[in-house]
Amino acid sequence: MYGGDEVSAVVIDLGTHSVKAGYAGQDTPQHVFPSAVGERAKGGDADMRAEGENASARHFEVDNMGIRRDGMEVTSPYGENGMLEDWEAVEAIWEHALKKRLALQTDEHPVLLSEPVHNSDAVRAKMVELMFEKHAPPALFLAKSPVLSSFAVGKASSLVIDMGGKHTTVSAIHDGFALQKSVVRSPLGGEALTDVVLKYLEKKKVDVRPRYAFTKKQKGDGDFDVKAVNHPKTTASYALFKRREIIEDLKATVCTLDDHTFNSDEHKNVAGVTYELPDGNTIEVGVERFQIPELFFQPEILRELNVDVPELGELKSLKSIQELVLECINNADVDVRKDLWGSLVLCGGSSMFANMRERLEAALFDHAPQNVKTKVVASMNSVERRFATWIGGSILASLGSFQQLWMSKQEYEEHGANLVQRKCP
Repeated sequence: MYGGDEVSAVVIDLGTHSVKAGYAGQDTPQHVFPSAVGERAKGGDADMRAEGENASARHFEVDNMGIRRDGMEVTSPYGENGMLEDWEAVEAIWEHALKKRLALQTDEHPVLLSEPVHNSDAVRAKMVELMFEKHAPPALFLAKSPVLSSFAVGKASSLVIDMGGKHTTVSAIHDGFALQKSVVRSPLGGEALTDVVLKYLEKKKVDVRPRYAFTKKQKGDGDFDVKAVNHPKTTASYALFKRREIIEDLKATVCTLDDHTFNSDEHKNVAGVTYELPDGNTIEVGVERFQIPELFFQPEILRELNVDVPELGELKSLKSIQELVLECINNADVDVRKDLWGSLVLCGGSSMFANMRERLEAALFDHAPQNVKTKVVASMNSVERRFATWIGGSILASLGSFQQLWMSKQEYEEHGANLVQRKCP
């Protein structure tokens, strides 16, 4: 057992879109920043290396992407499969969260890390090894993201629909354990929708200009004089990152779901909504503001939008949320299926569209067996829904009954990183 109830553990949720960090027992994470990092070019004006520093080391900018730098590439610690791959970037993110943001002595606080439900044994062992060797916390625990999301709404058994950045993942949780054979994933996540909007605007010849790409001066009559500024050394990945930030705001501001099944013919005369881009240009968003979030329920709408997003793969292989839920429940054991239908937990940043819960309940009503009642649990508080994984970790790590489950530093030194497979199932 690590200690008493007052352990002041730290909870870090490194998601595909953003990193959440804070102390266990708090209601919300103290710090939230993007999980994409900037890698500074060697020898450019962005390279601030001190004399005598390791010349082969990579140099990262974490949570400091607002300032444009020549030659800075934006990378994600996650690979295509949704698992951590770039360990130097992971190390930089953890260092920033623990030392710069939380400003703590890492050898005094146990750390609870969230991990994707499909994480491999090799990646788990690497996470443990990196954390203990680099930061030497007294104890560590790895918890599956959907399990924590389920705990966040006070349930030990549920079906968690996590609509994240890179993927939408549906997992069955039973008595606090993820049923691995039930897990299904779709590449339709928040980032895919952002790509769809970006490609759609490109097709409409709308130029989305990041703030560093122009100067804006007010003229006497209230108008602005906008001049383009050219930065030839800005990388394509940084330009795309800043454009995507604007699109994410547009998506959150104007996109909404209909509370019943969407039909393009019914909505073709819908009133448009105006959105102002940072450079002062305005765009009119019509029926597309319903079509884009509707992709979660009807992926075939991509044909109507007529955009090609290579990351989504073949259109015919894309599954709707209701199909993912049905597949996940059918993958689970027969005796838990009825309970899963009655306890569906909706969470993740991409679940924040208006009417998402009502729309999901309506879509699942047609798929559910006759004799079961479907109930979707989705917090009305946007913070709780978006940060469900972190909040679940905060609850778990502050429970008195959890304190004997930590993997201690002594155990790591005695048995090695692979002990995590037994200590954190």
